Amino acid sequence: MAYIHRAVFRGRLVPWLYLLPTICVLVVFIYYPALKSIVLSLYRSNFFLGTRKFIGLENFKNLLSGPVAPGFRQVFIQTILFSSCVVFFGIVMGLFLSIQANKKIHGARIYRLLLIWPFALSPAVAGTIYTFMFNPEVGIVNEFLHAVFRIEPAWLSSPISAFFVTAGAAVWKNLGYNIVFYLAALQSVPKEPLEAADIDGAGGWLKFRHVLVPLLSPTTFFLLFTNLTYSFFDSFGIIDVLTKGAPVGRFPFDNAGVTTTLMYKVFLDGFGGSSNMGFAAAESVILMILAAVVLGLQFGLFGKKVNYDT
Repeated sequence: MAYIHRAVFRGRLVPWLYLLPTICVLVVFIYYPALKSIVLSLYRSNFFLGTRKFIGLENFKNLLSGPVAPGFRQVFIQTILFSSCVVFFGIVMGLFLSIQANKKIHGARIYRLLLIWPFALSPAVAGTIYTFMFNPEVGIVNEFLHAVFRIEPAWLSSPISAFFVTAGAAVWKNLGYNIVFYLAALQSVPKEPLEAADIDGAGGWLKFRHVLVPLLSPTTFFLLFTNLTYSFFDSFGIIDVLTKGAPVGRFPFDNAGVTTTLMYKVFLDGFGGSSNMGFAAAESVILMILAAVVLGLQFGLFGKKVNYDT
């Protein structure tokens, strides 16, 4: 029987000393700001004037049933749609490109580097690149379309195309992150299950569906979590540079810009217009609740399906 060494701390204080740096970071940068947002959501507070008045749950009431409710509902739906596109296409494309990059071909290292490098860019730089690419007059996309089809779409002025260009930029920016993890997972996949599938005569799709996907499920589950967080919060810079939340669409998407997400609306309401920080804090609380609910559903629905056996 192999001897299993178990680490045993000599005192109860020692484990907490090891955890202290992490606890301090969590308290300072996550728990304390979250608590301040909850408290601030109960006030009418102007950032520039420095005024504050306690109003209870009035901010939440206005968001859900007041004059601004239609715009908030639209932004809420857009956030779900935007996040779904970013998460789905980011993971699917990341897995596909990782499988291709994992093949033994000449110059594979160069291809992998080119696939990963967009992740090194900041969201603002990624947004700037897409702004130039989809510029209706001098953008490379319209230059190609004009040369081939004699058309020059106004990508960022049309609500539908602006939404998908913004989502595409967010997917492209985070694609390298997904590829890094999938490549690492693919290179650690044991060969025995794949060889057994070849012996049984399984084709490429069957091996992918019934062998490779289950073996990659821990990585996929982790990337679902990180991509969801990215789509909710880290896509702010891309939206701000590309569209600033615009343009406004037709009914029922005529109450706010079609590329405005909850995170960006928090910024607009807190630092623009009325600068009501309490109102923006109430929106951030709802965003936190939305993220918690989605992540809870993710763990509840998919957590048990993750295969950690190798």
